[in-house]
Parts: sequence; C-alpha cells; structure tokens
Amino acid sequence: MPGMKPSRSQFLAVRGLRYHVREWGEEGAPKLFMLHGWMDASASFQFIVDALASDWHVIAPDWRGFGASGWGGGDVYWFPDYFADLDVLLHHFQPDGRVRLLGHSMGGNVALMYAGIRPGRVERIVALDAFGLADRPAEDAPGRYEKWLAELGAPVSFRSYPDRAALAERLLHNDSRLSPERAAWLAEHVGVEEGEGGFRMAGDPVHRRVNPVLYRRAEAEACWRRCSAPVLMVEPLEPELRRRIGVDDEQHQAALRCFRDLRLERIPDAGHNLHHHQAETVARIAEAFLLS
Repeated sequence: MPGMKPSRSQFLAVRGLRYHVREWGEEGAPKLFMLHGWMDASASFQFIVDALASDWHVIAPDWRGFGASGWGGGDVYWFPDYFADLDVLLHHFQPDGRVRLLGHSMGGNVALMYAGIRPGRVERIVALDAFGLADRPAEDAPGRYEKWLAELGAPVSFRSYPDRAALAERLLHNDSRLSPERAAWLAEHVGVEEGEGGFRMAGDPVHRRVNPVLYRRAEAEACWRRCSAPVLMVEPLEPELRRRIGVDDEQHQAALRCFRDLRLERIPDAGHNLHHHQAETVARIAEAFLLS
C-alpha cells in the first residue's frame, strides 16, 4: 500500500525470550508505546501510525507468543507475564520518567492494569476497546481446570491456509468492516509461512487452549482505581464484542467509574478492530489527547 511510514525491527532479550519490537519514527521524537491485542501483532498499528500528524517514536512489541517474538514454551500463558515483559521493555526504551501508552483490546487491558500497578510510571493512556473480561464465579473453577487438563492431552494448532490470499479472505470473513486492501496487507504481516508451504497466523498455538485461571474482575478494578494517569477510552458506538463475551453495560459502567480522570470517545461505523476500521479518526483523537 503506498504512502506507508516505514518501520524497522529489533530483537531484545526479555525475561528469557527473544522479543520482537517494531519501531516507527526517529529516536529523538516523543515516545509512544503501542500494545497489540490477543492473536494480533505490532504490525497492525501501521494504519494508525500512518495517520499520526506529529512526529513520534512509536515502539510496539509483539507480545510473547505472538508475531515474531519467542514462545513461552509451557502449557499456558499467564497474564501477569505481560506486566513483567512491559516493565522490562519500558526500562530498556525509556528508563526514566512517565510513559505514554496506547493499547488495543488485551494490550489496552495490560496498559490500564499496569498503570495501577505502577501509577508513577505512566503519563497518559489511550485504550482502544479494552473492557476486560466477564467476571466468573468461583464455582466455575473445577470445570475450568478439568477442561484445561483435557486439552493438555490433545495437540493444538492454528488453521492452515494454502496462501496469503486465503488468509486475507479469512480476515475479511472474521471482520466485515475490514477493507480488502488492508486485509491483504495484514495477511502479509501477521501471517507466517509453514514448513509445508501453507500459511497460518503468527504465534504459539498454545494460546488456543483455555486458561485454567478464572478472570477476577474485582482484581482488575482494584488496579484501575489505583491508576492516576488520565485515560482516553475509545470504543465503537455499538459495543458488539463486549456484550457478546458477557461484559454487560452495568459492569462496563462500573469499570469506567474506577478511573479518576477518564475521557470517553465512541466511534461510529467501527467494530472491535477500530484501529483498522477508523484509523484516521482514532489517530486524530488519540493524538489530541496525548499532546494535551
């Protein structure tokens, strides 16, 4: 696609894993850390980066087990590892002062909770459709553990596609608002060639297994209440995914009340991947907030 800002890659040792970090812009420019969501990769921020009007040094890691970063090597990925990985990455790229974070979905949740864990470290946060998960009662624990144990006995893999065009078609099938041009570009950057000539999404198939630990929304809310940084929450006008996974409007409003300094923007004609659907609008309002 023409007119795209060039990115560069580097690999770092982060807590025993080889981490891939994508960067845009010059090193002397203000830093902005972008954190991608589940089953995604840093490259998916390209459309937002292209729409930024000011000069930024954008730093976007591929989380462990995603994109070109190393795999965890175990039977499960623990959410606290993302906090620890982010802590190391921030220390490497910006050892002092407060940082600006922009995160989508899971990456937004990491950013928001991290800001409560280390409130003195974060200056501002832009969270793109980051609403957490539905709370689960303790009574669900035995069944969840049982399901996880059963899954450990079976091989796990990602769906294979004959070529990148087929992967792009799948991306379009999963996201009706995605343009064919952006789907084709994403297939080039978030897919990986398999040894037998096919293609699949880049990442560790272990992510497909159920996590044995229940999501405890009260713990997330305790972190959110400790966040002192201003937060810009950007959501689609119709929160289809949030409601579909069980985070109802009442739970979501309770979450928003946790933040001391919150601004909310709702974007029409966008779904969960609003950084793909309305990248220019998201970039404009995010940049205005980050520079205010």
